[in-house]
Amino acid sequence: MKKLFIAALMVFGTSAAFAGDSEALKAIMKAKTYAEASALVKQTVDQLVSPAEKAKAYNHLVKLSQETIDAQNAIIQANVLAVAEKRDPTPYDTLAMYEASYQLVNDAIECEKYDQMPDAKGKVKPRYGETNRNLALQARVNLVGAGNAAAGKGDQAGVLKYWGAFLDTDDNAFLNVDKASEASYIGQVAYFTALYANQAKQLDKALKYCDIAAQDPNQAKDAINLKFTIGQSNLKSKEDTLRYINELKDFYVKNPDSEAAFGTLCNLYSGINQKEEVDKLVADKIAKDPNNYTAWALKGQNEMNQASTAEKPDWDAPINSFKKCIEIDGTNAVVLTYLGFCINSKAATIEGNRNLQKEMYRESLGYLERAKEIDPNREKANWAYPLYQCYYLVYSADDPRTKEMEEILKVK
Repeated sequence: MKKLFIAALMVFGTSAAFAGDSEALKAIMKAKTYAEASALVKQTVDQLVSPAEKAKAYNHLVKLSQETIDAQNAIIQANVLAVAEKRDPTPYDTLAMYEASYQLVNDAIECEKYDQMPDAKGKVKPRYGETNRNLALQARVNLVGAGNAAAGKGDQAGVLKYWGAFLDTDDNAFLNVDKASEASYIGQVAYFTALYANQAKQLDKALKYCDIAAQDPNQAKDAINLKFTIGQSNLKSKEDTLRYINELKDFYVKNPDSEAAFGTLCNLYSGINQKEEVDKLVADKIAKDPNNYTAWALKGQNEMNQASTAEKPDWDAPINSFKKCIEIDGTNAVVLTYLGFCINSKAATIEGNRNLQKEMYRESLGYLERAKEIDPNREKANWAYPLYQCYYLVYSADDPRTKEMEEILKVK
């Protein structure tokens, strides 16, 4: 009896050790198209009896996607020969190759997840990793072209799908991407994907892609500016603002040369009426960098705002700050317009000295005409009304230049 019991155990053990694929896996492996196989995996993945079966199922999906990619690449290569031999090329399905590349990358990563799980004996015996990694890295490069094609069509969802997948897998441990090979373009891809993600209100994704873009020296400034813009747009309360200010202050301490951080901090403090903090930031920046354009521009803007509401306005303060700005860089139409506005405002306070008043309007006119030349369509700076004032008071109401401004402003 004892021998029979042992024999029975041996038979049981043998049947278990050499058990074949489950019925669910057999059905998946018989599928000849990706659509059919993928649908079966989604429907029956919980019926697959082990991590090894799940890995095998996803590996089958990888193979089917690679077959599509290989078929399209074969047509492309044949077309090169056809062109050389002056034969008509064969149409190929770029979209199919892009979609197959997207599927392959995702399925290879999923396959690796199960392939690295221990078996019933607690042992890890990966079977597909190296092959699938190489295929996925090749397919991942196709996602750049796929996202570019989507962007050319204005397809927001397509951009976020393909470029998003490319960026989301950049730090995937399984793929172990060679960063040097993509250094020339990943920053630009990340920045534009961040723009699309921001438009789609996918703020977490947008911030993530900004961080990737910021690692590229050529995209860092724009990426950081965009990140701060996104951060500000998502503030719903004063508590949100204060929390974001603290995060930004930490960044600014580590990056004291960041103009974007400096300007954003000033704007945030201004928004919650913490004038003293703004003044301190600006004063510290000018003390460290006397020719800092942003600091002088913010200083002038704050002084202009204060003068606009003061009972006895000090227009000389913003005038001097804005003049310092244009000494550093005279190409900003907004600053030129603000300077003209401040000079006009000071001139308007002069009583009993028409010549001095006219002289000031003439000075203002020069700055405002420069603003008009730089920004003729008033896309950034509304120079038209202060320039109208100058023409009216320096020349006359009937002067052609005054009439031109009247037409722009529709002044009656």
